[in-house]
Amino acid sequence: MRVISKRTLQDFWNIHSDSMNPLAGWYAEAMKASWQSPQDIKSQYKTASFLRDNRVVFNIGGNKYRLIVKINYPYSTVYVRFVGTHAQYDKINAEEI
Repeated sequence: MRVISKRTLQDFWNIHSDSMNPLAGWYAEAMKASWQSPQDIKSQYKTASFLRDNRVVFNIGGNKYRLIVKINYPYSTVYVRFVGTHAQYDKINAEEI
């Protein structure tokens, strides 16, 4: 998969240094993946949550952080829509961000 954008993840882990390893690990796994459907993601990430409009919420770093992406399956592209703490996540509408 192509992930847009790694820079968003890097900016976040520069502020929250303990998120670097889990986010970098997720990024590396996503780049190697060839997800064709939500079922492909669920088989790899059991705790992933699926929202409308091909959005997926990943628990990162033992559920300390949340990552929301939007996936274009036919083009193998993952768009990072949000990365934040659990508290920040609770303040947003995950289906609209």
